[in-house]
Amino acid sequence: MLLRRNLGRVTRGLRFRLTAGYALFFSILLIGVAALFRERLATVQTREVEEILEAQWAAMKGYLRIEKNADTGKYQAYWYYDPADPDETTIVLDIKKVHLITDQKGHVIPEAESGQPSVSTAYEDIGIDPPGDIQARVAAQLKSKTPITFWTERRDSYGERYQIRGGVVYSEGHTAPYYVAIGMPLGQYGKILREFTWVYIAIIPGALILGSVLGWVMAGRALAPVRSVAQTAQRISGSNLSLRIPTRKADDELDYLILTFNRMIERLEASFQQMKQFSTDVSHELRTPITAIRGQLEVALFTATTTEQYREAIFNALQDIDRLSQIVRALLLLSQAESGQLVLQKTRLNLCEIVQDLVDQFQIPAEEAHVRLTADLPEACPAEVDRVQIERMLTNLLSNAIKFTPRDGQVKVSLRDAPESVELVVEDTGRGIATEYLPHIFDRFYRVPVTGTAPGPDQGLGLGLSFVAWIVKAHEGKIAVASTPGEGTKFTISIPAAAQEQDRVLDPQPA
Repeated sequence: MLLRRNLGRVTRGLRFRLTAGYALFFSILLIGVAALFRERLATVQTREVEEILEAQWAAMKGYLRIEKNADTGKYQAYWYYDPADPDETTIVLDIKKVHLITDQKGHVIPEAESGQPSVSTAYEDIGIDPPGDIQARVAAQLKSKTPITFWTERRDSYGERYQIRGGVVYSEGHTAPYYVAIGMPLGQYGKILREFTWVYIAIIPGALILGSVLGWVMAGRALAPVRSVAQTAQRISGSNLSLRIPTRKADDELDYLILTFNRMIERLEASFQQMKQFSTDVSHELRTPITAIRGQLEVALFTATTTEQYREAIFNALQDIDRLSQIVRALLLLSQAESGQLVLQKTRLNLCEIVQDLVDQFQIPAEEAHVRLTADLPEACPAEVDRVQIERMLTNLLSNAIKFTPRDGQVKVSLRDAPESVELVVEDTGRGIATEYLPHIFDRFYRVPVTGTAPGPDQGLGLGLSFVAWIVKAHEGKIAVASTPGEGTKFTISIPAAAQEQDRVLDPQPA
């Protein structure tokens, strides 16, 4: 059972599948190459046999004459060559090993020297051509203006193959056509093909085994970096997310995978850090009013002696409870936004009217702070937005601008309508934000440090700009901030003039 389980684990592994695929491809390649080479060898052999037979045919036409016998009046085959010349004798004897000579009706004609039919024993063994076939071939040649070559492959009684070359020749004086066929055995060529086939069949298993071993080794080397990635990933946990996988400097697909994995770890580390910071900030923000409430009630419980002292303690506790409620509501709203539970109800609105209404509402707190609040708006600025969220966004920006702008300062709101976007600008002449603090102002619970003082209630919860960033992103817009300490801050928000979808659930993530 254990062996079967281990074997199953191996066969399901990527290394085994890569090796099996490599072996399968290698076997198909070897078989294909073998078949191609065998076919090529057979073609070369066939061409060589045909060239030999063509050479013998040309020699045959030089040595063979079909003439009428003066005594019998019948046509006979005469072979004219010098028996004393070994070359001529060899050529003629090679031709006569496999040959057939008939008249146009398919009747075998005799030889002049021996009086025997002009057909070799080997040709009789493979079978003399039927008279009907010979007559058809002669008739086809008579109709054709060019010589016709008739190629056939035959087998003798022992199964040996012969290549036959047939054609029409004419008697002396071209009085009548005759059919002549010569051939040669293919046993030697068939033996070569068989030896090649068996040798290749014997080589293929060894080559497959060697190829499989090589594929196993190569697959192991190729997957070694993958195993390294997996081992490194196993060592990564919430406590050591700073661990990174070193690249191989090969600039290949595996390096791309490693870089992608490292970027994912970076995002996870940032998320874990954000969650950790969020938990710390929430604990701190909730602990402060709870501690204050507890202290005030305990003091009242143990030291208050008059109704006025109890009322003062209860009043202070209610203020802290109100602050605690604001924190809880803000956290709940932010949690809903991040989880996608807030649904944007987009409608086509004139942003100029929304901005003007909010500017009018903030005139009273601006006057109380001795800050001049103005608006520079066009006649109309249509856009598809969620009115509630846009009002919340602008409310946060205006309240911050007025709060952190000194006496006799100025806050200005302007709108600019472009063909593809609407640009909202909120700028003030307040104390400004130092450059090192700008990247963090949209983080939750982040409050710009004030030199020489501790954060007080007037600095807010540090969640307002987080909501601003989420609302802008939810509307598929962009937000930018520019600030100079002692001169002021400028928020620039760009929102698409017309959204493509309405009433959809977004998955916002505050910047």
